[in-house]
Amino acid sequence: MQYVTIGGVTVGICILIRHLVEWWPGLKAIRSDIPRQLGRLLPFLISWSYGVLAILGVGGLVGAAARSTLWISNWLGDVALVWGVGGHTGQSVARGGYLPLTATGAAVVLILTVALLAAVKKSKYGRDIKRGAWCGICLGTSAGVAGFAAAPLAQAANWLGTTVYGAVA
Repeated sequence: MQYVTIGGVTVGICILIRHLVEWWPGLKAIRSDIPRQLGRLLPFLISWSYGVLAILGVGGLVGAAARSTLWISNWLGDVALVWGVGGHTGQSVARGGYLPLTATGAAVVLILTVALLAAVKKSKYGRDIKRGAWCGICLGTSAGVAGFAAAPLAQAANWLGTTVYGAVA
C-alpha cells in the first residue's frame, strides 16, 4: 500500500480547490437553479469516489496506476513544500487502518474503471473526471475528512459486489 504524505494531500487539496474555483457560478446563479449548478459537480464527485476506491489496495494494473499517481503526487507536493515554503518531506498523514476491498468489491472497481475510461473519452467532462480521480487518489488514504469517506465507499463497493455477484452466481 502506498501511503500519502503531506505533499500528496496538499496536491489533492489544490486540485479540489482549483476545481471548485473554476466551477463556482456565483451565489445568484446557485440560488436561481440549485440542481443544475450542483449537477455540474457530479462528474468530479463521482470520479473522486472512484479515485478513493482505486487507491484502497486494488492490485494489478489499476492498483499500479493508482499507486504511481499517488507516488508522483507525494513527490510533487513534497518538492513544492520544501522549495516553495520551506516545509519538510515525507511526513505520512495516512490513516492507521483502512477497510480493504473484497474480491467482489475489487471486481466493482474494475467495472468502474472501464466506465471511467469510457467517460473520459466520450464525455465533455473528461477534464473534470480526470481531476476528480486524481484528487480521490491523493485524498483517499489521508487521515482527514476526505480519508474518512473511504470506509463507506469501500463498504458500498463490497456490498454492491456481493449483491451483484451473489445474484449472478
